Amino acid sequence: MCHAPRGARPFRDFPPRRVFVLAMSAERFQKSRHMSRRSLVKITLGTAAACFCALLLGCTSKPVKAAEKSAAAPVVAPVPPPEKLPRVMLGIDVLEADGFKAIAGKKIGLLTHAAGVNRRGESTIHVLRRAPQSKLVALYASEHGLWGLEKASVNIADTTDPRTGLRVFSLHGKLKKPSPAMLKGLDALVIDLQDNGSRSYTFTSAMLCALAGCFEAGVEVIVLDRPNPLGGLKVDGPPLDADLKSYVGAFRVPYVHGLTIGELARMAKDSAMPMFIPDLINVPDKVRAKGKLTVIPMRGWTRSMRWPETGLTWVPTSPMMPTYEATVGYAMVGLGTQNNEWTSGIGKEFPFRGISYPRKTPDEIIATLDAYKIPGIKLVKQQGLAADGKLRPGVYVQVTDWEAWRPTELAFYMQKQAALWSRLNPFAVLTTTEQRTFKIHVGSNAWYAAISREGGKVNVASFIQNWTERAKIYQEQSRKYWLYP
Repeated sequence: MCHAPRGARPFRDFPPRRVFVLAMSAERFQKSRHMSRRSLVKITLGTAAACFCALLLGCTSKPVKAAEKSAAAPVVAPVPPPEKLPRVMLGIDVLEADGFKAIAGKKIGLLTHAAGVNRRGESTIHVLRRAPQSKLVALYASEHGLWGLEKASVNIADTTDPRTGLRVFSLHGKLKKPSPAMLKGLDALVIDLQDNGSRSYTFTSAMLCALAGCFEAGVEVIVLDRPNPLGGLKVDGPPLDADLKSYVGAFRVPYVHGLTIGELARMAKDSAMPMFIPDLINVPDKVRAKGKLTVIPMRGWTRSMRWPETGLTWVPTSPMMPTYEATVGYAMVGLGTQNNEWTSGIGKEFPFRGISYPRKTPDEIIATLDAYKIPGIKLVKQQGLAADGKLRPGVYVQVTDWEAWRPTELAFYMQKQAALWSRLNPFAVLTTTEQRTFKIHVGSNAWYAAISREGGKVNVASFIQNWTERAKIYQEQSRKYWLYP
């Protein structure tokens, strides 16, 4: 018997050409039943000899390499389907598609947050770190922190980002405008912040303060533009009075302003309005004129688009802004809860879309607010899960007609109703500090005077009419800053 040398393969592992010899011999053997005995003997001897040769080849030949097999029968990898991407390219996508030309050869800092991502959902931090001819050397964080986990109005400290090892300078602590020391060594500061379309949401204020600090320090600002989630055509609510400018109202625009953050940056750079916020920034016109601003526009976005039409995934911009629906509610309900007993949300769900009032049932709330005949909305009963795991009743505000809907109208009827339902007019008993807080959020001295004096008798409709007329004028004047049709 032939014993295979050590390392030889068993018969089942023979290469195909040797197995073929054996198979042919076996086939001939099957045919032998129809032949003569002499032919059968000859074929049998031949078959045995063939088997012996095949076995001998298996014992002595070298294994065939995998490369030889693939060379004989190459395998063509399947072509993956084309990547399906959102129709809108964000500023960061355009920057990368253009080969990072705007930041080539520069040391850059980045002011961003968790929602600062490209259309694939990749953080702008990581996109800029792979830019071949520039170097990301520092990060900057505004309200809610770099990753959007901090509560509103809470100051944050400088830190180090554990994911990248980069220094993170806080622009929502002792300073809101970056100091020359914080900008030292930078050629440019890149800003990628997602706004929600309402004036009191502070990321546009963070952008403006960063713009001021950079202009004073001679550092270029590059704004990566993003959509206004409410679109670029909806403008509504009280314009900001000049003496009420603050960090929660840095631009003298209607409450729902209809601009992207890049367009607001253009307004700050080129408008006749002073770059000034009391106790925060005061940039001389000559310094502003010399300041260098670059806005990287989006591609594929138009003013008629609301967030769902962009195809982009909404990334929470703050703990209370987890969804696009919350951004719609912020404009509609936020001011309605200012300095009174109205609350937004139902339990811990539906932030800025659910509303409730102490000692009032959902049916009572719906009946009372429906009587005002506010266009474009519908109030429905809704339950929400509370922190204790129990369901709580409330009212959910639906937007049923976008064109008829005036975002802030509900809020002012909520304030009127709060005065009617309270034993004392809550707006008439505010302290000086509380009055200031109310006024800088709403933006109108005239409205505060009326609601505090007249309470439940205030004529909301007359203010809505006035603000609507002024919004039309503003929208026409702001066209010069538009980047999109």
